[in-house]
Amino acid sequence: MARQQPPPWVHPAFLLCLLGLGGAIEIPMDLTQPPTITKQSVKDHIVDPRDNILIECEAKGNPAPSFHWTRNSRFFNIAKDPRVSMRRRSGTLVIDFRSGGRPEEYEGEYQCFARNKFGTALSNRIRLQVSKSPLWPKENLDPVVVQEGAPLTLQCNPPPGLPSPVIFWMSSSMEPITQDKRVSQGHSGDLYFSNVMLQDMQTDYSCNARFHFTHTIQQKNPFTLKVLTNNPYNDSSLRNHPDMYSARGVAERTPSFMYPQGTASSQMVLRGMDLLLECIASGVPTPDIAWYKKGGDLPSDKAKFENFNKALRITNVSEEDSGEYFCLASNKMGSIRHTISVRVKAAPYWLDEPKNLILAPGEDGRLVCRANGNPKPTVQWMVNGEPLQSAPPNPNREVAGDTIIFRDTQISSRAVYQCNTSNEHGYLLANAFVSVLDVPPRMLSPRNQLIRVILYNRTRLDCPFFGSPIPTLRWFKNGQGSNLDGGNYHVYENGSLEIKMIRKEDQGIYTCVATNILGKAENQVRLEVKDPTRIYRMPEDQTAKRGTTVQLECRVKHDPSLKLTVSWLKDDEPLYIGNRMKKEDDSLTIFGVAERDQGSYTCVASTELDQDLAKASLTVLGRPDRPRDLELTDLAERSVRLTWIPGDANNSPITDYVVQFEEDQFQPGVWHDHSKFPGSVNSAVLRLSPYVNYQFRVIAINEVGSSHPSLPSERYRTSGAPPESNPGDVRGEGTRKNNMEITWTPMNATSAFGPNLRYIVKWRRRETREAWNNATVWGSRYVVGQTPVYVPYEIRVQAENDFGKGPEPDTVIGYSGEDLPSAPRRLRVRQPNLETINLEWDHPEHPNGILTGYTLRYVAFNGTKVGKQIVENFSPNQTKFTVQRTDPVSRYRFTLSARTQVGSGETVTEESPAPPNEAYTNNQADIATQGWFIGLMCAIALLVLILLIVCFIKRSRGGKYPVREKKDVPLGPEDPKEEDGSFDYSDEDNKPLQGSQTSLDGTIKQQESDDSLVDYGEGGEGQFNEDGSFIGQYTVKKDKEETEGNESSEATSPVNAIYSLA
Repeated sequence: MARQQPPPWVHPAFLLCLLGLGGAIEIPMDLTQPPTITKQSVKDHIVDPRDNILIECEAKGNPAPSFHWTRNSRFFNIAKDPRVSMRRRSGTLVIDFRSGGRPEEYEGEYQCFARNKFGTALSNRIRLQVSKSPLWPKENLDPVVVQEGAPLTLQCNPPPGLPSPVIFWMSSSMEPITQDKRVSQGHSGDLYFSNVMLQDMQTDYSCNARFHFTHTIQQKNPFTLKVLTNNPYNDSSLRNHPDMYSARGVAERTPSFMYPQGTASSQMVLRGMDLLLECIASGVPTPDIAWYKKGGDLPSDKAKFENFNKALRITNVSEEDSGEYFCLASNKMGSIRHTISVRVKAAPYWLDEPKNLILAPGEDGRLVCRANGNPKPTVQWMVNGEPLQSAPPNPNREVAGDTIIFRDTQISSRAVYQCNTSNEHGYLLANAFVSVLDVPPRMLSPRNQLIRVILYNRTRLDCPFFGSPIPTLRWFKNGQGSNLDGGNYHVYENGSLEIKMIRKEDQGIYTCVATNILGKAENQVRLEVKDPTRIYRMPEDQTAKRGTTVQLECRVKHDPSLKLTVSWLKDDEPLYIGNRMKKEDDSLTIFGVAERDQGSYTCVASTELDQDLAKASLTVLGRPDRPRDLELTDLAERSVRLTWIPGDANNSPITDYVVQFEEDQFQPGVWHDHSKFPGSVNSAVLRLSPYVNYQFRVIAINEVGSSHPSLPSERYRTSGAPPESNPGDVRGEGTRKNNMEITWTPMNATSAFGPNLRYIVKWRRRETREAWNNATVWGSRYVVGQTPVYVPYEIRVQAENDFGKGPEPDTVIGYSGEDLPSAPRRLRVRQPNLETINLEWDHPEHPNGILTGYTLRYVAFNGTKVGKQIVENFSPNQTKFTVQRTDPVSRYRFTLSARTQVGSGETVTEESPAPPNEAYTNNQADIATQGWFIGLMCAIALLVLILLIVCFIKRSRGGKYPVREKKDVPLGPEDPKEEDGSFDYSDEDNKPLQGSQTSLDGTIKQQESDDSLVDYGEGGEGQFNEDGSFIGQYTVKKDKEETEGNESSEATSPVNAIYSLA
């Protein structure tokens, strides 16, 4: 952010006043006066021969002057030449060639004379020349034979033209010749080779001359070079190699000067012109040139180096630039110097140029003509175009060298005087008239002007006037009697009043009064003081990324009586407000900032009196420009040095460079990243692979993004070698159950190392350790057929090219194709409670591949009712699962299978056990069909049969079975057991033996048997419990007397016998 202000006194009226302060006094055109030359052609006037010729000469005077010309110092009679005319009210000559004629016939020195009755004014002597562009002489040029490393100069020798043509060198196919410190064009137009290299034969060299006026280019026949060399192989990659010369067998030499010759020379230059010093040296390696001035420093403000430091230019030379300059040419073999002695001469230049002299009758005055030059110029006075010595004598006039003194001038003294000062390098001619007038004061500006000025500025009030004798001028404010001069006021010789710093109290009416002996004249100026225009909130310097939005503020305070205009400049030029910009009263907004928006923005707040400026810079962060001029050096079998010139970082520092390569064998046109380097380097050694035809490019990266890739480098091919690695990611997988597909990642161009890259594929079954099978493959896959299902194989893949085989490859285990797995083993269903069911299983005996998981399908059922099937998928490592029951009654049926990538295999099915409270009610039919139940019932029946047989045998032997008396009531189902598990039996007589059994349909039936214990109990009843065990009692009928008379004895009952066996 910066505030820029014009000079504080800048004011439109004041600018006009300034223009008159430094010039001669002007006589109003309504008064008589001698002629004054106002316009003329340059001294050396070169014209285009295709156009008409104009030689300008215009003048003013009262009465209006007449004109005539001389050519080569003789009167030029315009009336006699039909091609020549003079413009009306002007002395300008027009020579018309539309009707024929040769412009060259009118070359010569012309001078214009403007005359009226008060004197004659002269123009400069104008030398007219016609532009020339002669043809190049035809010549046959033999090939230039030169030894490699020797210096060479190809001379141009253009035809002399007017003005001198511009020289440049090109090939015959119009391609410019690349120039550097080794090959360059001298100021004379010749082409210099500090040392010739074999590559210089690749083109021819033609000198071209461009002529300014005719806009034509002429071409010289081209030179062809024949370079003799000890190394005919032209490796362009060595072009900028530091050891390029030794690599090509070129002997190194100390420098020597090709131009100028010798160790010293001299040069003359005219003051005000440019000094051009030139030193061109030969040598191997190419010498460097440095410049020095003996006894002092080079003028840094005027000196600049050109042509790869071979030329030193000093602009606008002055006498202090004289002295000795020397150039130093050096290389690693040595150095030499050449001294140039510079002499500065000077054509005449004014010290005091004569000015018009206005006198009243009887006044004294003088004309002064002082000039300097080297050598010292001479001064010659003339009057009305004639030498002063030849003019009539004038007793009132005295010549004293460079001054003419006039005393007591009279009307007869009016004339135009010429001062001509000259030396061998040029001349100066000035006209100054002497006018004798008797005129009272008069004001030349409009009356009662309004001048508005800005507070605190400096300003001048102009009051142009004229009179003879020259009047005196005084200023007054608001009619006050005191003259304004001194302090804050200053009156100039021409009568202008300067107010150094305007204050509010300076506002008012100012009166200027011009007085001479013939009278007086006055004029008034009204001065108004206005507040200044100020930008109180200036735009800030900003940095923005491309595509963002930027707002530049500019808030202004100004005098309300003045109209304010706010405009914007970009890079000091008016800003075009496009559709991406929005200008408001106090800001400028730029949407979608682009690189072209970068620059300085100036807010200009202006009124008709003043303005204020504030500048801010907008820096746009863009992607870097592409690197350029890629060069390959230090070429080796497995490395190369890549050097590049960084592009513009576009205000965001380059952080990285990415080097990419492309090869033309495996993937032509495809670029791959090679390496990455910090943004601070521009040269790097790149590691290379064998047998790759490399081409490189570089991409620059900064915070904003990546540059466009550079143009590619030249190609470089490395030699071949056997592969140093084998393909990666080797795999063996079956695509069918009876095959195995071997795949790998093919090697790229940088790992092939040679032509005809191929792969040796080997495989064998892992368990058998059989001999290796092998095949040679050019692609990246091989299919082995007729393999067993999912068998491990040992696999090897080895790279081979025409130079040999790669290293021994690693062994990789692969598998043939998979199949469906067998069923999971031992599916176990457990029901720890009424809420959950636990499942467990083992992996399949034959997975036939890599298990990918298990699939469980289960459904709840209750009798004939079946619920919705549920499917669960498990990971291959999961072998347990818990099912949450939805009700305590239903049972579940589970179907489980294993999966490979081929699909789901065989299934195994199990059901959950029945709930305990349903064993003999709802599901009796199901229990009766179970094997364990049938076996148990058979065992019980066998035991009962054995006991019956035992009892029958004892009965037949007369055995007694006393029964323990304990209860008087029949034994019911609810009677408790004893601790040993037996039941108590009653001895109640005639008690029937009861027995029952739950039928499969849930009803109770009377047990009928041909072999019932009732038969043995004589009418007693027996029964079986729900578990199938026998309970009951039996009674033996005897005489009451017998019963009472005998003591009872206790024997083991059949039921107890059953429980004891149970």
